[in-house]
Amino acid sequence: GRDSAGVRLYGRADRRFQRTCRRLTEPETEMSEGKIIAEKDGYVGRVIFDNVAKHNAVSRAMWDSLADTVEAYETDEDVRVIVLEGAGTKAFVSGADISQFDDEHANVDAVKAYGTSVARGYGAVQHAKKPTIAKIRGYCYGGGAGIAICTDIRICSDNSSFCIPAAKLGVGYGPDNTKVLVDLVGPSFAKEIFYTGRRFDAEEARMMGLVNRVVSFDDLDDYVQGYTDMMTANAPLSLRATNLIVNELVKDKEDRDMALCAKLVEDCAGSSDLEEGRRAFMEKRKPVFTGR
Repeated sequence: GRDSAGVRLYGRADRRFQRTCRRLTEPETEMSEGKIIAEKDGYVGRVIFDNVAKHNAVSRAMWDSLADTVEAYETDEDVRVIVLEGAGTKAFVSGADISQFDDEHANVDAVKAYGTSVARGYGAVQHAKKPTIAKIRGYCYGGGAGIAICTDIRICSDNSSFCIPAAKLGVGYGPDNTKVLVDLVGPSFAKEIFYTGRRFDAEEARMMGLVNRVVSFDDLDDYVQGYTDMMTANAPLSLRATNLIVNELVKDKEDRDMALCAKLVEDCAGSSDLEEGRRAFMEKRKPVFTGR
């Protein structure tokens, strides 16, 4: 069936069975505290935060692995869309793994190294050339909210909640990360999020523009699958052009790379996918795009 937005809904049992099979057969990157699972599903590259016992709290090693995984998907021609999600049913990411702080914040050098890993993880997601989606179920706090707002599209379940508790911990957010939130929800809501440090429910997040869609807990997997199916069926060069051009347009006018924008449009105009799209339209069939 389809929902009111025309997104195809698939059988949840089938999808869960397929994901279970992949996780049993594909290698995982093990870490001392939590891990990142890289899982390819057709044209979709999945980034799964797996630290279920701690609601998917992220350690420094996981920040590094996040960047490594996204960067690997960027160079993989088979991947057209990147989806970030949390393992289990209770959390996307609940923030930093505080239990690791004795080591990760032991001295000035350790703090700098940790900060570099975090910035690298955020940057890989924020500046990805391929479309990114955060599939959010449950807690999305602190660094988890930071990761989510770096993605292009955020879809959450109706039981999700969001929080950036910096003021409750005495933490100051730097201008780069703060600007991402301000660009997304505006200065007033950004200040409310930081000033209060409170939890916002899914509907409040949607109203602020923090998330694009709120769907039922049970339908989240199928809804996101429907979105990725629509996106991966479209021309990869067009998706890339839109992604990078929008990223340029949100910059200050003097910082925009308009030559890059023109080149991205030219790449689409000179592609075999453009001819395939025209032929498919004339022949009343679905196009088969190759990204060339």
